[in-house]
Amino acid sequence: MHGPHPEYLRALSDLRMARALLHDDWGWEPVRRDDDHAVDEIDAAIRESRNAAIDDGKNLNDHPPVDAGLAPRDRFRRAEDLLRATYQDLQRRADSAETAELRNHAMAHIREALSTVERADQTRHWQ
Repeated sequence: MHGPHPEYLRALSDLRMARALLHDDWGWEPVRRDDDHAVDEIDAAIRESRNAAIDDGKNLNDHPPVDAGLAPRDRFRRAEDLLRATYQDLQRRADSAETAELRNHAMAHIREALSTVERADQTRHWQ
């Protein structure tokens, strides 16, 4: 294997940033449950990506600082944008059938995280 491709490295970076935007201690249980589920799905996507031998060696908390002034709506929207970009990055390339399968698992976790973030954003409106 020739090492990680730039789109995979960008995908891992974006996943870590999306995780940081979401990993918030919500006081309202329906939003907290969705937020926690989305973070779990992102963690699973990161694990699958690492299993596909695209580990960049960075930990989950290696991301730029999150702007503390971002409103919850903006955090959700930014996380959604990052998850969509990550999905597109991973869609571009697979070196082997095994890598493609692992990548597809990661992409399924990203789709679930995106759906959950969208639901959490909608639920937040009712808080």
